[in-house]
Amino acid sequence: MIISVASGKGGTGKTTVATNLALALGEQVELLDCDVEEPNADLFLKPLISRTEKVETPIPLVDGEKCTGCGKCAEICRFNAITVVGKKVLVFPELCHSCGGCMLVCPEGAISETGRELGTISFGHRNGIGFINGRLRVGEAMSPPLIRKVRAAADPNLVTIIDAPPGTSCPVIAAMNGADFILMVTEPTPFGLHDLRLAVEAVRVLNIPCGLVINRADIGDLQVFAYAESERVPILMTIPFDRRIAEIYSRSQVLVEEIPEWRRQFFDLYGRIEAFTKSWRRTKQCAN
Repeated sequence: MIISVASGKGGTGKTTVATNLALALGEQVELLDCDVEEPNADLFLKPLISRTEKVETPIPLVDGEKCTGCGKCAEICRFNAITVVGKKVLVFPELCHSCGGCMLVCPEGAISETGRELGTISFGHRNGIGFINGRLRVGEAMSPPLIRKVRAAADPNLVTIIDAPPGTSCPVIAAMNGADFILMVTEPTPFGLHDLRLAVEAVRVLNIPCGLVINRADIGDLQVFAYAESERVPILMTIPFDRRIAEIYSRSQVLVEEIPEWRRQFFDLYGRIEAFTKSWRRTKQCAN
């Protein structure tokens, strides 16, 4: 079971939900922090980090002696990461998506690959819960390859909970694609509703079942609830606007340990996710 915890906007409480869900389930769970531009799940889970590895992505390396300046490499690159000026080939590593197309089309075999550092992946654990997080190199703009590396390192035999980046752009798709269920975390505000609509549309393009956790559920208005009902997106949990919860969060602590009754609520949340996912799959099979 792979659950990606996502949202249309930042600050809705994705990390709160992801870390508490992992701790409520206990062993046989792995938490992946794929919000690689600003990872913070470790602040709450407090894992023991066992090792950290550098992650690189391949970029073209041009042999000037072999290159004839034919320009075929520039023609195939959709991202303008490689171009020919006169007879000289210029490579822009920050634009390269590591597809390898330029190397394949070069008639002289003048292009090979070298590595460019994207960031790091850290591995750890806490009380039987596995933990992996990615941290993007400062100044690096290409986060999806690092997110895919984090996901590739997951143990397929464990329940995987992914703390996804906010928004609906490429990094979010990389964190959601291939998941069994998308748990959307939102808030009942105009901004929350606007970005939730975009996120739900993205999830439907991926054809993955999704449900909602509404955080700070008793502020704002009821438009998020009305939207969920009209779009048939199940509300699986609500979290109140509670000073105790805010204080726990501000101390980098977790609800399931500081307020014991929340452990049962997050455990039941997983049960509802499982039940809805099975129902969704049965409906899909019948439709086919």
